[in-house]
Amino acid sequence: MSLSSHQIEGLFCLFDKIALLFNFTFVYSIFILKDIGKNKLAHKSPPLSLQFIPQIPLIIFIMEDFDRAQLVMCVLDRRGLMLPPRQQPRPGGLQTSLSLVVSPDACGSPNPQERGSTSDQARDSPSESASSRETWPTSDVLMVKKLEKEKENGYAEHSVVRNMSNSDKISLRDIARERVDVIADRMRNLPDEYLEKFKYELRVILEGSGGAQHRNEFQFLQRLVNSRGELTDGILCLTHRTQLEILVAIKTGIQAFLHPSVSLSQASLIDIFLYKRCRNIACGSVLPAEECSCEICSKKNGFCNLCMCVICNKFDFEVNTCRWIGCDLCSHWTHTDCAISNGQIGTGPSVKVGASSAETLFRCHACSRTSELLGWVKDVFQHCAPSWDAEAFVRELDFVRRIFQRSEDARGRKLYWKCEELVEKLKGGVADPMACKVILSFFQDLDDPSKSQDNDEGGRPIAPLEAFGKIADVVQEAIRKMEAVAEEKMRLVKKARLSVEACDQELKDKAREVSMLKMERQKKKQQIDDIESIVRLKQAEAEMFDKKAAEARREAERLQQITLAKTNKSEEDYTNRYLKQRLCEAEAEKQYLIEKMKLQESSRASQSSPGGSDPSQIMYSKIQDLIKNM
Repeated sequence: MSLSSHQIEGLFCLFDKIALLFNFTFVYSIFILKDIGKNKLAHKSPPLSLQFIPQIPLIIFIMEDFDRAQLVMCVLDRRGLMLPPRQQPRPGGLQTSLSLVVSPDACGSPNPQERGSTSDQARDSPSESASSRETWPTSDVLMVKKLEKEKENGYAEHSVVRNMSNSDKISLRDIARERVDVIADRMRNLPDEYLEKFKYELRVILEGSGGAQHRNEFQFLQRLVNSRGELTDGILCLTHRTQLEILVAIKTGIQAFLHPSVSLSQASLIDIFLYKRCRNIACGSVLPAEECSCEICSKKNGFCNLCMCVICNKFDFEVNTCRWIGCDLCSHWTHTDCAISNGQIGTGPSVKVGASSAETLFRCHACSRTSELLGWVKDVFQHCAPSWDAEAFVRELDFVRRIFQRSEDARGRKLYWKCEELVEKLKGGVADPMACKVILSFFQDLDDPSKSQDNDEGGRPIAPLEAFGKIADVVQEAIRKMEAVAEEKMRLVKKARLSVEACDQELKDKAREVSMLKMERQKKKQQIDDIESIVRLKQAEAEMFDKKAAEARREAERLQQITLAKTNKSEEDYTNRYLKQRLCEAEAEKQYLIEKMKLQESSRASQSSPGGSDPSQIMYSKIQDLIKNM
């Protein structure tokens, strides 16, 4: 019987459904069998010796041989521990080809609580789980093919999330309301990508891009955190780093604590959470700041008098601006908008000694004492206005205009009208340096008592001599200003002339450097040409030597052939001479044997004839004749 991969996956899902009935976890292993015949059943020669332990359920399904493969399913105990095979030699016909661990979440479960309880039980003994993973063999070709197939189908990322048990999955609400140590232990088992997902989710909520839904969710999270009275120093020391950052961000409503580039120590985060340190990262002062003992600093949790508004308890990063009003006495700060809306700005008796007129005042919400605003605005413009651009200048003039909008004193009304006039001019395209000079000149005129008196007495007729004197004073003042402007112009012209001369000298130096670079380039080019000619010469020499080497090689081969031919010929001559010598020796030996045979025959003949001579004498004579012949 042959099973396709889809049929095997269907079997896996079927086994998972069976497992859900018994609250088990399955481990599948596919083994390749080499020595099982076509008609032989796999269970007749079991490939594994499984250790049966009492009180631990174990079921083995062994199917018939299909395409030389066997499917074995082992049921784990309720703690998620897999029963390993005995450490003994396996049958020769067995090789493990795949070991695949499948959790109950793989095919889905209608009861999420059961899945969570199973994973909790399995996580109680991480060391045992790790050892069981190391006991079984690793995956090989079939496992790789399965993973590649999942990636092609777009299930790779889903499978990673699916392998994480439901009990390990936590939410922002869990972090806000669950016990600190429990959440910290669970977060330590989560990957960094999952922790970053928490931060990103909370950043989106704090941004409020989802409208009322995000606002309601943030308010709910903040109520959960604020209602927890057990969060003390000792408890917060047990938190996970990401957990603490999320708690601080929920309590303060500031996204900066979740940003990757912001790295505060755990002690600083705990102090911020417990209102012991300013939540403004740029400030970070220990509270109460400067050991202030006023009612607001001592009663407002997390308030910092160095960077926060006394009324709204918020901070921003605006500096060198009229957006903030500072108290001259207690040095606490207030937003201009908050002071206007809260009625902290109004007209009152002058705080200057000896002055009886009214002026615009600011009443501090912290100490309830007043500070005059015209001098404060003047100081801000004198020190900061030259660095403002047109947009900032319009914004600052609008702040001043709203501050003195309800002013009842003459100087405050004049400043209000001047601000409106300059705003219109700036919107019409007037350069901001000119507006800066105009407003600074206006403040100087306000401080000049004679001009203020002149303006106040504008309707009173004056004598001709007095008028001529004032005209002369005005002309002299104008001449002095014109001379100052002329001197400034001359200074600027001189500076510009020096700059032009410096530029001319720099141009000459650059031209000289360019000519030197051209000469150097020409030299380099000549050197390159010389090197190229040398290279061509060397290449020609190399080709000539190659030709000579080829000729010498051919001559050596010819001489080798001649030597080989002569060697063969000499060997042939030697062989012929040797054979001739051997032939002569053979002929001589043959002749000797013939003579010997003749001698023997003659001796026998003489012995047979009567009256013959002495046989020994005859033999002796024959031998002598034979020796002579040889």
